[in-house]
Amino acid sequence: MAAGAGDERPDGLGAGRLPAAAPARAADRRGGDAMSGRARLALGAWAATLMASCALLPLVDPATWIFQAAFLLAIQSGVGAAARQVPLPRPLTVAAQALVGLLALTLAFAREQALAGLLPGPGTFRHFADLLRQGGDDIARYAIPAPLESDGIRLMLIGGVLVIGLLVDTLAVTFRSAAPAGLPLLALYSVAAGLSEGGTDWLWFLVAAAGYLMLLLIEGRDRLSQWGRVFGGAPRTPGGEPAAATAPVRTGRRIGAVALGVALVVPLALPAMDGGLLDGTGTGVGSGGGGGGTISAVNPLVSLRDSLNVDEDRQVLSLRTRTSDISDLYLRIVSLDDFDGTTWKPSKRQIVSVPDGTFPLPTGLSPEVERTEITTAISAADWYAQDWLPMPYPPSGVRVGGEWRYEPVGMTLVGDHGQNTRGLTYQVRSLQVRPTAEQLAAAPRPPASLESEYTELPDSLPPVVARTAREVTEGAATAYDRAVALQEYFAINGGFEYDTDVQVGSGSQAIARFLKEKQGFCIHFSFAMAAMARSLDIPARVAVGFAPGSPQTDGSVSVSLRDAHAWPELYFEGVGWTRFEPTPNRGSMPAYTVPDAPGTSVPDVARPSREASEAPSASASASESCTAQQKKLEGCASESPEAALAAGDDGPKWYALLLWALAGLLVLAVPLSPMLWRARARAVRLGAHGRGAADAAAHALAAWQELTDTAWDYGIAPDDSQTPRGAAARMIRLGRLDPAAAEAVHRVAGAVEQVLYAPRPRPAAGLADDVQRVTAGLRARSGRSTRLRARFAPRSAVRAAWAASARWTALRHRVRAARPTLPRRPLRQRG
Repeated sequence: MAAGAGDERPDGLGAGRLPAAAPARAADRRGGDAMSGRARLALGAWAATLMASCALLPLVDPATWIFQAAFLLAIQSGVGAAARQVPLPRPLTVAAQALVGLLALTLAFAREQALAGLLPGPGTFRHFADLLRQGGDDIARYAIPAPLESDGIRLMLIGGVLVIGLLVDTLAVTFRSAAPAGLPLLALYSVAAGLSEGGTDWLWFLVAAAGYLMLLLIEGRDRLSQWGRVFGGAPRTPGGEPAAATAPVRTGRRIGAVALGVALVVPLALPAMDGGLLDGTGTGVGSGGGGGGTISAVNPLVSLRDSLNVDEDRQVLSLRTRTSDISDLYLRIVSLDDFDGTTWKPSKRQIVSVPDGTFPLPTGLSPEVERTEITTAISAADWYAQDWLPMPYPPSGVRVGGEWRYEPVGMTLVGDHGQNTRGLTYQVRSLQVRPTAEQLAAAPRPPASLESEYTELPDSLPPVVARTAREVTEGAATAYDRAVALQEYFAINGGFEYDTDVQVGSGSQAIARFLKEKQGFCIHFSFAMAAMARSLDIPARVAVGFAPGSPQTDGSVSVSLRDAHAWPELYFEGVGWTRFEPTPNRGSMPAYTVPDAPGTSVPDVARPSREASEAPSASASASESCTAQQKKLEGCASESPEAALAAGDDGPKWYALLLWALAGLLVLAVPLSPMLWRARARAVRLGAHGRGAADAAAHALAAWQELTDTAWDYGIAPDDSQTPRGAAARMIRLGRLDPAAAEAVHRVAGAVEQVLYAPRPRPAAGLADDVQRVTAGLRARSGRSTRLRARFAPRSAVRAAWAASARWTALRHRVRAARPTLPRRPLRQRG
């Protein structure tokens, strides 16, 4: 029985004919190859992450942060390699890497806030949150390339690389699945490509794709090497030709090179698609020449709420003008005229060179409307880098240095080739248009093309928006009357409250929620009024810029971050685009919207900005003046760091995100736990064993256990009453295995018989390969449902529950045995 049928194959090439030391040498070689292959894979994951991170280099100047990121990522990857050598369980390996990455970031960015200078505590996480908030502000403020001096931006870059590197290392090395590791690499490249403004995106794509292909080739070589030495190198035949076994590696390289070439060349032959995720729409100037080009602008509302809620208000612009009334001196940056149901954003427009001399009159303005031209000198702060030029509307002429382009429809100026407002001084001539209520009420219907473009609404807009607009304007005879009714509804009699603590919201239901909750700030009010005006066939758009600032003792006007504002503009033929002010306690209501009739509920045109203009302050005042009644109602923006809402508070806390992430992982882990446990058990059982006979025997028994459990997963329940040879015959019969798989079953059974019955068992080579061959045979003979069941809900996973129950029982016995027992007192005999 010691030399049973499992030792000899019918063709005479049985395992018994191999030298005794050959199996041990083969196992040692496979173990060493696996070790070096895992190390190569870890190095490849590190390199692939850095190569994808190169796409971030154009975003920040200088690019020296990449060296610090590479060093910290190497430490994190090295910890993972050491943990896998121990070996630790996979979850503990990932946890150790994450902990070391956190310690590295703490040492680099929050040493003073850490416990003993290294251990992160509550102060550390608060500091990280502050840095991330600062980084978000700097990203919104600075033009590309942003300065590396910002610790917030540096933390975002290095921390992001470490997170992506951890995901890539976990997928490609810890779980030995390099293909899904391309997803975090793609996410890293996509973020960089979406922000980049240069024309070298193809180069960074080439570098990132090369890193991913390198990772795939390393994994492929490692997998092929596990089948034998012939796949690991390049042996030659006696005739000097390369062995045919190297073809898979060579073919993989060719396929990777062809795929990379196709990814680079094919997009050049396809028609361009604007506005996609990777569309470089920064300042987006098309041609650099003097005549043409287009602009597809990034939505400027990203940082508007953060500007309103800054802890420390900062001066953005300083104005000097000769007009005595600055209540209408709004500084307009850009107009948002494209409404997709979720948000308002600028349309893609044709841009031209800045006109010399006087600009053309704004669309729709007739000579009968009173107007006055004023000149305003504007100076921007050294830190304020805006791509658009803030100007009073409508401008009639601009004197400005640098490279600027003109967009005729919105009458805005946009920087070209990275031009922005940082430290800029310029002069704007603009028109103060003063229409009367009668002129607006008598305005004829606008041109059909303009009406069609600016009254378009998406189908996703909730019906409550149009229904509320009709209810509010019921009885209004003209478009002007309906516009004034909408303004009064939001600003006066609708019960709305100005509150910057309200979430901005997104999606088609955002306006409906605002109309129901009646709390928000300028974005909510302007978005809602513009959408409701469009539903009433009044052309409307949203303007973004600054409300009138605060007069200073030196005669200038200070415009600060908290003056950031958004307001609706409605079109009336003969007057043009006309400002309305629906936001309570902000800016000033235009004079043409305030009836002159006595006893009206509409307050006087003098709003907070008008009051501020009449009472100059000796110090840098807040962005708006507030009466005692307004302060009582908490209708004013906060001016102190203690009361102002931090910009980072408009999202969930970091620990809430962590809890949600853990909950998501738990939801995924519970249904996948049988599959994960089964994969772990398979890897442990079929792993390489050592040199000793005891290890070889344990490996044979583990291979038989894996073979029995695999058959169980495919519907062949184990029968412990059978001998190994009988169990093998039963497995072959029920599994309908082909001859090759049947021989593999007999070889594993023979190795088990050697261990169980032979006085000196002979080691058997290739048991792991035999188990894999039998698994492939069982899978080929099974239906789809059986294969899915075996993969995602394996029957043999019940052994995990049995093992846990056995451990619990053993623990109870140990506790009971360790419990001290008191000696029993003898019973007294009765005399």
